[in-house]
Amino acid sequence: MVVGRDSERERVAAVLGAARGGRSGALVVSGEVGAGKSTVLEFAVGAAEGMVVLSAAGTESEAEIPYGALHLLLHRYLDRLDAVPRPQAAALRAAFGLAEPGAGSGDRFLVGAATLSLLAELAGEQPLVCVIDDAQWLDQASADALYFAARRLGADPIAMLFAVRDEGDPVPAGIETVRLPALSPAEAEQLLTETAPDLAVPVRNRVLAEAAGNPLAIVELGAATGQDRPPADDQVAPLRVAGRVQGVFRAQLGQLPAATRLVMAVAAADQSVGLDTTLRAAAELGTAVGDLEPAEQARLVQVTGNEVHFRHPLVRSVVYQDTPHHQRITIHAALAAVLTDRRDADRRAWHRAAAATGADEEIAEELERAARRAQDRGGMMAVAVASERAARLSTDDRARARRIVQAARAAYDAGRPQWANDLALEAAAGTDEPALVAEATFLRAQVEYESMSPEGDARLALEAAELVARSDPELAASMLTEAVYAARDAAAPDLLARGVGLLEQLDLPADSGHRLLAAGLIGWNHLLAGESQVAIPLMRSLVSAAESGALSGHLEGLGAGFTGLLAGQDQGARALLEAATAAFRAEGALTWLTYALEPLAIEQLLRGDFHGAEASVAEGSALASALGMAMQAAIFDAIAIWLAALFADEKRCHALASTTAPAAKAHPAITALAEWGLAMLDLAAGRSSAAFDRLDTVCGGPARYDVVIRAVPDHVEAAVRSGRPEAGRRYLAGFDLWAGASGQPHLLALSRRCHALLDADARAEDHFTAALDLHGSRRYDEARTELAYGEWLRRRRRRADAKDVLIRARDGFERLGATGWAARARAELDILGGAAAPADDADLRSRLTPQELQVVRLAAAGYSNREIAAQLFLSPRTIGHHLYRAFPKIGISKRIELTQLDL
Repeated sequence: MVVGRDSERERVAAVLGAARGGRSGALVVSGEVGAGKSTVLEFAVGAAEGMVVLSAAGTESEAEIPYGALHLLLHRYLDRLDAVPRPQAAALRAAFGLAEPGAGSGDRFLVGAATLSLLAELAGEQPLVCVIDDAQWLDQASADALYFAARRLGADPIAMLFAVRDEGDPVPAGIETVRLPALSPAEAEQLLTETAPDLAVPVRNRVLAEAAGNPLAIVELGAATGQDRPPADDQVAPLRVAGRVQGVFRAQLGQLPAATRLVMAVAAADQSVGLDTTLRAAAELGTAVGDLEPAEQARLVQVTGNEVHFRHPLVRSVVYQDTPHHQRITIHAALAAVLTDRRDADRRAWHRAAAATGADEEIAEELERAARRAQDRGGMMAVAVASERAARLSTDDRARARRIVQAARAAYDAGRPQWANDLALEAAAGTDEPALVAEATFLRAQVEYESMSPEGDARLALEAAELVARSDPELAASMLTEAVYAARDAAAPDLLARGVGLLEQLDLPADSGHRLLAAGLIGWNHLLAGESQVAIPLMRSLVSAAESGALSGHLEGLGAGFTGLLAGQDQGARALLEAATAAFRAEGALTWLTYALEPLAIEQLLRGDFHGAEASVAEGSALASALGMAMQAAIFDAIAIWLAALFADEKRCHALASTTAPAAKAHPAITALAEWGLAMLDLAAGRSSAAFDRLDTVCGGPARYDVVIRAVPDHVEAAVRSGRPEAGRRYLAGFDLWAGASGQPHLLALSRRCHALLDADARAEDHFTAALDLHGSRRYDEARTELAYGEWLRRRRRRADAKDVLIRARDGFERLGATGWAARARAELDILGGAAAPADDADLRSRLTPQELQVVRLAAAGYSNREIAAQLFLSPRTIGHHLYRAFPKIGISKRIELTQLDL
């Protein structure tokens, strides 16, 4: 029966109704033990008329078995995997042990994408509801996959409902949570009346007082309490509800025969092995089949088919907790003895480990094999737990340290950085073997980055590389690459120089990709020292090597693309970044895709493809949040500030600035990018002095030779507009040197615009016209030059010339959606007597949401809905929904018409 919970049931019904109508939704029902979470889910199942119901539940004993709960949810439909994108299907098959591990099989988030795709496939036939109870006990791999899918739901008839205890891990952001409060006094009275109508008033009052509105406590205390006495412990302070209800269950268990309690303890030790295995293990301990019957009669367990179900998870907890330690050891040993099937190897290893009373190398090796199998399936949390337990059972010091390092790496990959750091510290302290200490130290470096300390990452990565520089130069080169990247993020030239120096000393093979990469990173060192003429040829050589195919890996291509961006080689950078992004999409490498979307978004922003940049930022930010990459999410927020400034969204600019503040303190590049964006907001709005102050900090700050070297032209303009032209020359020489070394016309155009603003009237017009000739396809930069030139012409009373130039500037800004700058151009035209409004030929991209633009661009390139869904980790139905909404916005009705548009 259900008493109360009206609003919560209405919310569940609304999610189900939306799913029936083709709008996906996810809802978490949380509450304390006994609050009625399972009852609400049972209501959902009963209300799911016309829907396919998939159900699963987390189990404590399954927590170390990767993808156990996910397999329980999906196993009936694995014959439909052929309809799922191939990399995703392969990852899911490997996760379930149905295929040999291959590329992508260890990526837990690719399994999440596969889960979403399979659910979407099933929902194509009939609306679907997934009901997951006791989500706090999901194995981590299943939890990652299910929550990832829940956060990527779109226009599919799918509802996902989770029940989770309050004390469980926090639910990922982005999923609505409904918490079950205590029942109201009237509802508590009603429930007690319906379940225990004959209680005397004093006892009734005591039950209600002790239960404190908890439904399970009301039912169990009411049933266990006699009419002539109040509940036990009436002379002591009230216990927590769970403790009080456990006391009731403990009293009931105490009335059962010892043999019955022993069989129950075997079942409690592992609920997933089935009744036959439970009874065989119990028989090893001297019990008989009939010994379970008293527990069934007391309604503490229920036998269904080959499964033993406890009346409530708390019953199981009490049974196991109250079993003496020595008896637990014998129970686990008995379970290990009867689990002889090869498919039970992992479970057998865990039971042997639980039965161990001291170090045992044989069991440690068995657990390590279980960890390797879990790694093949992508269950990194299971790998971490198994490897750490194996380490504790090790008899050899070296093996112990190696296993702790394995556990630390797996914990990091599972999204548990603090645990990983603790294990890495322990491993490094427990061995003097350089390779193991280096691996542990390098892992700590990566944790430092995710803990918002790029400088800490660089220092530790350098320390790790020095330990293996002679014995494994390729590994050292990988570590040094990380160190240089982190040093660049931290704007720490001393650390960058140290990393580059070590790279130059490594004895790398002639054909090593790291040798080519090192040359580009040496250029980084010169660039951050302001030596553009030395730096850019070195960096350009890396870009050329990548373009020619001399660098084989996508990661190297990503590094080369970012190097090209720093060196002003935008065209080469664009090609490399787009290729790397496409490759990571195809492989389903979500973490690397998130890293690749960052420089791609910056390149799009600098090129003037603002709506493309907005789409990349939106996708990257969503992925970073879903993957728990806090630093990366902050970087996307910093880029979004620049874009919001362009669209004159002042409120969003400052909101985003507050979210980037914690990361910005440790990441000067984020600080500089965010401040540049805020300065652009001020400059477009006419707040020139405020813009100058921000830009002076950016251009003179520690990241001044990073991407934000391109802010110098804005600094010059702010200086001139705020009446400080001489201050505008402060950083121009460095920019001129960099632009000249790059040899790129669009960068030389920006240099000429700066000199037009600063130089004497006699030369200004030459600079303006030269800049306009050099801009090429950079329409935003060209419109900025046209605006400055038009203002210059107006001030010299060349009204007709000024009007023509300003109209072009206004029209350019309007088409790009650069709201603030368009307003500036219109204000200048108003001074000249106004001008006709531009024709309604605004950029088609500005009419679309970021995700619609992504979908439309891919559709225009000839991809099917299913192929687009695979690339964007959405469902085909969601892709169709985006196209349905996008077509009217851009004035077409047929897909083939997309090829005729400029997108």
